[in-house]
Amino acid sequence: MSKLTREEIISMGIMVERGQSKSSTARLMGVTEGTVRYHVGRLNSGAVDGRRKPFLIERLGLGVVVREWWYAQEAILCSKRPPSVKSLLEYLQNEHDYQRSYKSVLRYARATFPAPKVRPFRRVETPAGAQSQTDWMEAAIDIGEADGPTKLYGFLMKLSHSRYPALVWSRSKNQLAWLHCHNQAFKRLGGVAAVNRVDNEKTAIGRGAGAWGVVNKVYRAYARSMGFHVDACEPRSPEQKGKVEREVRSVRGYLAGRKFSSLEELQECTDAYLATSARRRKCPATGKSIEASWEAEKALLTPLPKKFPEPFDLVRTCPVHKDCSIRFEGRTYIVPFAYVNRQVEVRGCSGFIEVADPASGVLLVTYSRGTSELINIDQSCYEGISTEQVMAPKPLGRMSRKLQELAKSPVQLRSVDFYAQLAEVAR
Repeated sequence: MSKLTREEIISMGIMVERGQSKSSTARLMGVTEGTVRYHVGRLNSGAVDGRRKPFLIERLGLGVVVREWWYAQEAILCSKRPPSVKSLLEYLQNEHDYQRSYKSVLRYARATFPAPKVRPFRRVETPAGAQSQTDWMEAAIDIGEADGPTKLYGFLMKLSHSRYPALVWSRSKNQLAWLHCHNQAFKRLGGVAAVNRVDNEKTAIGRGAGAWGVVNKVYRAYARSMGFHVDACEPRSPEQKGKVEREVRSVRGYLAGRKFSSLEELQECTDAYLATSARRRKCPATGKSIEASWEAEKALLTPLPKKFPEPFDLVRTCPVHKDCSIRFEGRTYIVPFAYVNRQVEVRGCSGFIEVADPASGVLLVTYSRGTSELINIDQSCYEGISTEQVMAPKPLGRMSRKLQELAKSPVQLRSVDFYAQLAEVAR
């Protein structure tokens, strides 16, 4: 028989005190009558368990100090939350030269003071198209590589209403991978929910956490382009994205003991597994299959863009000068003249940069990234009609047009006659 708890011993004493015989109490508790007689006798005599060693705080004579601090904190906090054991440790270290560990203070607090109140969390069923939940999972999977199981990251996005999931595998969790996986997940879901609930990864929340966190600048620009709002969970609150957390456990169960020939086969197999699971499982919100619920929800998702934003790891807001130029990573780029004296958003992608309208996210122009040339000009940026605020630049003159022709022709075809023609234009 397992050791009786303090509550069970007290229950014995209460039953006997109310007139129940020791033998009937023993039968109800599943113990011998002698056990009941022993514990009830100790309760009546007020005996103390001599086997318990005093806590370190008691041995140092700090028990009264700790209790006074704790009760003072309870009065200040007014039951909003329990006093902080970490703050108590800092107080003892600063005021009483306490040189012991945090765990020693935690053990004493748990044994001395009542357990804090349990705060239940509210369950909410989100409407169709309103929310998706996103999370990373990490797994070591055998994908046929020589070094054995490979460390991979699974990006999971799940629609909160229909529970339809999308899983994208990646070798990295960096900013480029984060945005790339978003693109692939949105394609699998067939649209974009209004709100995406995320964890406090640095690729999502640049500073702080939860409702007080500041969204990563790169991710904020991406979310604006795709048309969704970023909603971060509170720290250490996995229940706030419980639907996607549940899917992580399901995928781990599927992967247990499986081997794959490549990363591509892994992706194909998990896509097929999730599709089959969606046909088999029911959606609690609708009572229909997850697949049928997802088909109905797709009509309420924001439609996918014709061209997805390229993953980028750097974003800057740059002023546009009078010559239609901006400065980015030590180079000069020309942007459409209509944005003179305004600002544009520049995104550093893999191998090229994108210049976009900061308000709408519309792509304006692209250039190669990290070129040896320090100035990059797209003459089409000077073309077009005037706007209410900006006049169209003057067209190219005869000399400029000839120079453009010279620049476009291969060097071996630039004959002496061609340069002679330039001299004629200049007269």
